[in-house]
Amino acid sequence: MNERQGSAGNVIAALCSFFVPGLGQLVQGRILGGIVFFLGSIVVWFISFGLLGWIIHIWACINAALWKPRS
Repeated sequence: MNERQGSAGNVIAALCSFFVPGLGQLVQGRILGGIVFFLGSIVVWFISFGLLGWIIHIWACINAALWKPRS
């Protein structure tokens, strides 16, 4: 798979991560990253009583959008 940054796959992955943190990473085939973002978002949501959960959402989106596969 030879996708570039900003490709349609990265945009779709970023959108997926916005709705469910980690889903974009799973779409890109990064299982461990998806699990970490998903579980991390759950922990942050509960610890901060819902105030800081958006940080993980945005971080997951940016991570999915900027990811480049190894050549």
